[in-house]
Formats: sequence, structure tokens, C-alpha cells
Amino acid sequence: MFSPTAGRNSGPISMILSDILPSSASVLEVGSGTGEHAVAACTARPDINWQTSDPDQKSRQSQDAWRSEHPHQINPSLDLDMTLGSWWANLGEFDAVFSANMIHIAPWEAALGLVKGASEILHSKGLVILYGPFLEGEKTAPSNLKFDETLKSRNPKWGVRTLDSVKHIFAEMGFNLQARFKMPAENQILVFSRN
Repeated sequence: MFSPTAGRNSGPISMILSDILPSSASVLEVGSGTGEHAVAACTARPDINWQTSDPDQKSRQSQDAWRSEHPHQINPSLDLDMTLGSWWANLGEFDAVFSANMIHIAPWEAALGLVKGASEILHSKGLVILYGPFLEGEKTAPSNLKFDETLKSRNPKWGVRTLDSVKHIFAEMGFNLQARFKMPAENQILVFSRN
């Protein structure tokens, strides 16, 4: 499968990831969608190992098809649902957890589950990297406010999350906002760590 959105943003995202991921990093991607972000990241960084995942079977099939681009770097996709308790069981340890455009197209429980699981599977210097739009009060871009309305009309449990609420749930699990990157189309990359 192809995603027009992923096609536009996978390049800029992979550039940031390439700069911030440690050498030979093992990365768990949560909500991998089509799988195109995995390909872009592994193309930019031949040293990393990438684990795709998604609760949607068709998405996992697409991720596994894209895996043929980097079969030694990208692992077969896993069926992971952030709203299920202990989704992280038996996964082992990772250097980073990456998620693009997931927490706003899912119930808030998925964001809470993401943070809880990340605290379990990341080593002490591990990173959580989020990409997407965020609400920031009066500074919020009009396009993100409109996107928030559209999401909530599709599902009342969805919506663009406030930056403060995201920072809060990470802080509760011992993660601090370490870095923030402005991205095209009023999106951001947020990098959280325990440091």
C-alpha cells in the first residue's frame, strides 16, 4: 500500500531520525501504517534495525511487502494494540520507540498505552519519538484546529492532542521532552527521554 501523506513526510522524518538515533539502534515503530516510514529510515541509516507493528492486518501485510526493500533491517510486522494491557510482553529491549500520526487517530488510551509500554521496553537512555500535529492554545495552526474537528466528526475518541497533555503523560512515566523539531505542514517531532 501507498500513503500520500507518508510519501510526503517520510523523507523529512527520516532525516531527523537519522540524526538522533544512536549507532546500530533497534527501533520499534508503533502504528506503522503502510510501512513506508520503515523503508525511508532504513535507507537513510543502514546500521539500524526496525520493527514495524500495527493492529490492522492489511497494514501489517503492506509493511511486510515493503520489508523486501530492506529484509535484513526490517523485521516481520507484529500485531500490537496500544490499548491492550501488557502489549509489550516478550518484546525485549529497544533503543527507541517511534510513532507517526497514531495518537490522534486512536483513543487517548492508545497514547497512555504507548507511554506505559515504552517505559517497559526502552533501556535507560532510550528515546520515544512522536511525529504529528499538536494543539498549543492560541499558537495552534488553523489547519490543525480544522483537522481536529474532522477527526472528532469521524470518531469522538479521536482528535489532535494538546502538547501539554502529551508532555504530562510522558512526565508521569519519567520521560522529559528532550527535543522538538518543526516539520512541514504544521507538524512536529517530539523526542522524549529519561535523561
